[in-house]
Amino acid sequence: MMRKLLLTLLLSVSSTALAAETLTVYSGRNEKLVGPLLKKFTEKTGIEVKVRYGETPQLAATLLEEGDKTPADVFFAQDAGALGALGNAGRLQALPKATLDKVDARFRSPTGLWVGTSGRARVVAYNTKKVKPADLPKSILGFTDAKWKGRLGWAPTNASFQAFVTALRLLKGDEAATAWLKGIQANEPRVYKNNAAVVEALGRGEIDAGFVNHYYLYAAKKSNAELPVANYFVAAGDPGALVNVAGVGILQGTKQVDNAHKFAAFLLEPEAQTYFSQETYEYPLVKGVKTAEALPSLAKVGSPDLDLSRLDDLRGTVKLLQDTGVL
Repeated sequence: MMRKLLLTLLLSVSSTALAAETLTVYSGRNEKLVGPLLKKFTEKTGIEVKVRYGETPQLAATLLEEGDKTPADVFFAQDAGALGALGNAGRLQALPKATLDKVDARFRSPTGLWVGTSGRARVVAYNTKKVKPADLPKSILGFTDAKWKGRLGWAPTNASFQAFVTALRLLKGDEAATAWLKGIQANEPRVYKNNAAVVEALGRGEIDAGFVNHYYLYAAKKSNAELPVANYFVAAGDPGALVNVAGVGILQGTKQVDNAHKFAAFLLEPEAQTYFSQETYEYPLVKGVKTAEALPSLAKVGSPDLDLSRLDDLRGTVKLLQDTGVL
């Protein structure tokens, strides 16, 4: 009887220890992009990662709805706006100073609630057989010119595009953002489901230029190195030069605080930062990790001065897109 009781207790302790070494992550980052990296985290730490993948805005909405009852310990988001929304709602807890200090202040929460893990620049991708760099305007605002009629492509339902529109609203005002959206609409752009589809259309010569994140070009060129598409960076400081970040935040109420801190710290270690640089062609945010050779430096890109947490007004941006007929 005593032996049976001891065995039961041992099994109970083992089960509790196993559960304590499991981290639940809600990931707005695509499994193909970050799945291998999360496996490396488990291999390095022994902490199992249970992942729920989905679109960043939808996962953020789910976390807000779940509140204190969420099973999530960590939110690994595709953009800063979603993290800002959760922070404003009191759903994130402060990260350790040692983790925050690894990243430049402009790429992390000013209140320490989230930290950027990699940078994602907005660019104008263009077909190199049909357009010369000299033909492209220095500002994203220049694409409302009638000479671009029937030549543009965009993905208005894409979260990164909507984050850019939010930045445009913050930097230039709603009136200017409305004018830009209406101006692009007047040029009859082709609509695509995502950034990848825009780059593919450029490769086919279906459009001459399109608004995307910088790294989609390099993903496409992995399967077709001869793709006649290149990235164009508008002038530094322009709204079209926005550098948003993927980032991580730790949920309030998690019982896995130490393991969650380990996860956030891991994403900023040289191994993970090099993975973002060399495998996904994103910008590493930690000093000492080299940017992919094909990319201009972050300093040269010159992202406009903007608190990325303020990109949280997705609802206002969606309403604007609807009011202008974009959505």
